Amino acid sequence: MADHYYVNMNAQANGDHEVHKGSCTRLPDVMNRKYLGLFDSCAPAVREAKLSYWQSNGCYYCSILCHTT
Repeated sequence: MADHYYVNMNAQANGDHEVHKGSCTRLPDVMNRKYLGLFDSCAPAVREAKLSYWQSNGCYYCSILCHTT
């Protein structure tokens, strides 16, 4: 099942821009997120985010398969 994905336009302390599902409890405020599209998994969403923010990473809570430390 596809989900809507967003990237946080504000970087974390380590420089990462986190990618979130639309249903994530840690989804950034609407003013601080960029819509990436509808994807079947986090991997293509992170690839899309990297087009704007090369240091993108999956959210630990909603996109754990794409989260790197």
